[in-house]
Amino acid sequence: MHFFKDSKPKKIVILLGHPDVDTHSGQLVLLYESAAKKAGHEVRRFNLGAMRFDPILHQGYKVIQQLEPDLLELQDALRWCDHFVLVYPLWWSAMPALLKGLFDRMWLPGFCFNYFKTGIGAHLHLWKRMMKGKTARVIVLSGSRPSLIWLFIGDYTNEVSRGILWFAGFKTRMTRFGPSEKAPEWQWNIWRKKVARLGRLGE
Repeated sequence: MHFFKDSKPKKIVILLGHPDVDTHSGQLVLLYESAAKKAGHEVRRFNLGAMRFDPILHQGYKVIQQLEPDLLELQDALRWCDHFVLVYPLWWSAMPALLKGLFDRMWLPGFCFNYFKTGIGAHLHLWKRMMKGKTARVIVLSGSRPSLIWLFIGDYTNEVSRGILWFAGFKTRMTRFGPSEKAPEWQWNIWRKKVARLGRLGE
């Protein structure tokens, strides 16, 4: 049984969360993108390293900085899409700082969530998840085995899967590959086939 049961063509947004395209992450994004387009899905791709924005919240959220055109374009694409695909490497048990900066800047009230301001919702600090009905696939590449990282560090995907995507309403599935840097070719072939299949299915 597939997690995403609808086999109709989907509107898919892909974000390469590695600042460098010429990487394992970039190769997997290209593979997913090619398979998805060949299967008839409509795809919009974003490369983190090519986007121009200030990743720093200079005054926290006390002052909301004006969003740069690249961030506004990604927001529009996420409103448009049915399915969001994020691929990034694990650096020091977390996402790259530039990717975290992107979410810090653009994951804002009015875009992907809104807090209730009156009634019991406001009293309980509840929020409206504005991306409900959308799905997401997050692919994380790590230098060590995912099971070992989980054992010693804990759930290193919680920040993005729960704290960011679930919070906004995305129904998310995780895919973890590792150790990616020293994986033999036969292992990479298995991973490539899995990513291509996900692309074909729009998962």
